[in-house]
Amino acid sequence: MILVAAGRMEWLFQRCHKEVVVSSFFRSVLLLSCMFLVLSVSMYPGLWSIGVRLHSVFTGSYVPGHHSVLVINSPNEQTAKDIGRYYWKGEIQDASEILMLVKTKTSMIQKVVDYVRSVHPYANPEVLSFPVDDGSLAYMKWMDEAIPDD
Repeated sequence: MILVAAGRMEWLFQRCHKEVVVSSFFRSVLLLSCMFLVLSVSMYPGLWSIGVRLHSVFTGSYVPGHHSVLVINSPNEQTAKDIGRYYWKGEIQDASEILMLVKTKTSMIQKVVDYVRSVHPYANPEVLSFPVDDGSLAYMKWMDEAIPDD
């Protein structure tokens, strides 16, 4: 009887040991999965940024949000000229420029850019585009009517 009880105990111990091993394995897998999920979510912005930049390098497309435009209040023309100096071909330039505001449909931007490049005296003219998120609906309607969809 003792021999049978010892065999049964050994069988029970092996079974319990297997359940502990399987349970530990599943806990480890669950823990690693949770850690992977947390790391993926926390690193998503960085990984997305790297992916977008790689896409940009291979396709030659622009990475949105990489550059910014500042609107700066200046008390007078001289201060604006002091702030507005820029480097071109290794030298500080102090040119007077006139800022144009061109309003058009987003679908027409490339045509406007191509035209500006064809008539502008600079080798690299500044042409920036900002999508309109909100505005006067009456004005937007007028723009839709006034600007053809060609």
